[in-house]
Amino acid sequence: MKKKFKMQDLDCANCAMKMETAIRKIDGVNDATVSFMTQKLTIDADDEKFESIMDQVVRECRKVEPDCTILR
Repeated sequence: MKKKFKMQDLDCANCAMKMETAIRKIDGVNDATVSFMTQKLTIDADDEKFESIMDQVVRECRKVEPDCTILR
């Protein structure tokens, strides 16, 4: 399943790159893109585990940028 999410308070392109790298390492994620310019996350992950994967994605993003929010 491929979905797009709006992000809020993503402050720099370097943080976006770190988030993208961390998200791609999560088991079940096929591909992920974090765009600083558009403030969007695009993720392709397993359908049956999508919600638990998104919970992990949120945790990884908070490690990099504590104020960043993913609008689900």
